[in-house]
Amino acid sequence: MYRAFYQERTVTGPAPLTRRLAAMVYDFLLVLAIYMVVSIVAVVINDGEAVTGPLYESMLFLLAFMFFAYFWTRSGQTLGMTAWRLRVQSVDGGRISWMQALTRFMIAIPSFLLCAAGFFWQFIDPEKLTWYERLSGTRTVELAPENKKNRK
Repeated sequence: MYRAFYQERTVTGPAPLTRRLAAMVYDFLLVLAIYMVVSIVAVVINDGEAVTGPLYESMLFLLAFMFFAYFWTRSGQTLGMTAWRLRVQSVDGGRISWMQALTRFMIAIPSFLLCAAGFFWQFIDPEKLTWYERLSGTRTVELAPENKKNRK
């Protein structure tokens, strides 16, 4: 049975941009690995010919969304976010919904493509929110380090 969601760790505040970017690099490498495996399988199925086209590209896009949405809605943390002690949560501190995950994912794309303006927005936002957080009703928070009890 699941423990109470987010009860275990203390939130220290909004996630700093440096930690967000570090987690993004980590997660980018994981998504790239998934793309490589899927592409190898697709090439094998296609008798060794390169696979292109809107169906293939849509599948890769959907895989990226599913990667992020699964982790965000389940535990609030992708693998990169876990490594950098970050968590996505709703405004009230609970799990985000699949619709919030979709909104967050779709708004993060132009936030990044427009010279990362949506990310740098957190420097002028009074609540230190990015565009995708503001529009999806989510927050990325930094977690306190785990308490290392019973260590010898």
